Amino acid sequence: MSEENKHRATAAAILPLVGGAANVTSVAHCMTRLRLGLRDRSLVQEEALKALPAVMGVVEDDTYQIVLGPGAVARVTPEFEALVAEERADAPEEPAAPAGGSDPVTAEELAAQGAALRAERKAKNATPFKLFLRRIANIFVPLIPALIGCGIIAGLNGLLVNLGWLPGITPALAAIASGFMALIAVFVGYNTAKEFGGTPILGGAVASIIVYAKVADVEAFGQHLSPGQGGVLGALAAACLGVYVEKRCRRWVPESVDVLVTPTVTVLVSGLATLFGLMFLAGEVSSWIGEAADWLLAHGGAGAGFLLGGLFLPLVMLGLHQALIPIHTTLIEGAGFTVLLPILAMAGAGQVGAALAIYLRLPRNTSIRTTIKSALWPGFLGVGEPLIYGVSLPLGRPFVTACAGGAFGGAFVGLFNQLGTDVGSTAIGPSGWALFPLLDGNHGLAQTIAVYAAGLIVGYVAGFVATYWFGFTKTMLAELNAAPDETAPFPVCAAVAAHGLPARSSKRRATPFRRPGGTAPLPLSRARRGPRPRRLHRCDPGVCVTESSWMSSLSRNISTTQSSCNRNYRDELRVIRS
Repeated sequence: MSEENKHRATAAAILPLVGGAANVTSVAHCMTRLRLGLRDRSLVQEEALKALPAVMGVVEDDTYQIVLGPGAVARVTPEFEALVAEERADAPEEPAAPAGGSDPVTAEELAAQGAALRAERKAKNATPFKLFLRRIANIFVPLIPALIGCGIIAGLNGLLVNLGWLPGITPALAAIASGFMALIAVFVGYNTAKEFGGTPILGGAVASIIVYAKVADVEAFGQHLSPGQGGVLGALAAACLGVYVEKRCRRWVPESVDVLVTPTVTVLVSGLATLFGLMFLAGEVSSWIGEAADWLLAHGGAGAGFLLGGLFLPLVMLGLHQALIPIHTTLIEGAGFTVLLPILAMAGAGQVGAALAIYLRLPRNTSIRTTIKSALWPGFLGVGEPLIYGVSLPLGRPFVTACAGGAFGGAFVGLFNQLGTDVGSTAIGPSGWALFPLLDGNHGLAQTIAVYAAGLIVGYVAGFVATYWFGFTKTMLAELNAAPDETAPFPVCAAVAAHGLPARSSKRRATPFRRPGGTAPLPLSRARRGPRPRRLHRCDPGVCVTESSWMSSLSRNISTTQSSCNRNYRDELRVIRS
């Protein structure tokens, strides 16, 4: 099967299990998850969905999220969108119900029930604080691809400058890498207005004031402003204020002059507040964040790294990690890199080490071992969701020991930060091995890479040791390592069953006999009563074993069973008759 057909087949398998196209309200994806807006989540067949080979797990949040893994999700999503569009186009319009119909449940009642179920599910994990953090994340997450691309180009340019190579190209690379960061405030303002219900371009217009070069001529709080002062935090605050002013204007300004008055008042009021207040205040907050991060690692060192590396995955489970996104962006904007991300990346290293230990501790559990083999390489590249949702989190204790591995890796990197070797990242998003091209620091690229690589190794080893020795109880090992069911009934082929031959269950046991041209052993069956079968009766639906006492009945029906059996049937029957 081609790659395109494979991804379309995955999308086709998912669609009916989430209630069909009629139940899908929105389709999006991130690095690893297909994010679906659903009208009624009670229509989702979750167990069947989790059983699909391509699905690594599901997460219920404000959207229904299906974990497909990196690369695959970007290819499945357009196929899924195409199938949704096709199904909606082909679906006939539902006729209106007759006025005197006797249906006990109306469409309105079903819609109300669906809305109640959605509200109940959202209420479980929809505190005001978490909803606010989700909105903040929605502002910054769309910027991550540009941050990654520009960060890698910046790292490549730094390497070329240090080596003295291509001096005619490095200025151009510097411009390409720095252009986005110089205007990131504008993009933040645009996304902020869009997220909070304002006009996006007005949010971008207000935020652009922050990066305008002539703001250096403006004096506020007794000092001249500097272009970019306040950064992304100032842009966030300015755009939020712009949305508030715009909504007020829409409420009071007459429609006849709304198109003239509302944009003007929004930009004017928000712009003045930004210049004479928000830029200064946001600049102070940005400086404080940078100083706090430096102080934390300079004085806390290993202890701070231990806590950050160990608690990051629980923060992800609770959705609180989204609060770190603007902090990372502020640090990158100020110092050129964030020192927090390499420490937090150690949490993924702990997951990888734990997965390796689980693989060795469960030699008989082929299901979990298969999942680990497919999810391990994405884990090395920093995509830990398949391992988290498919392996460690469902097992319970291994998730805790994996967090312990991340804590020791974070402590190692934090210790070097305390000793004066800053290990930072020029962008957010990747971790694991994928973070190597984005590394930067204050003691040269080689030393920065060496410290980060050593931290990953510490995380792998600590996660492995903690999980191998403390990740399982004796009961867990006994249950998870249970041998396959040896009393499963042996299947009888359709041809034999159709002619009334005995189909009594029997115990299956492996034998050294092999199928011709294959490696799988031929199953033999011993009847609960009677002698061992003399010959194998091989049929198209599978392999079944018949009793010697059944041979007469089978031979009498040779004329009708001939079409179902393979070419060897007649030869075997002749041997039996002889």
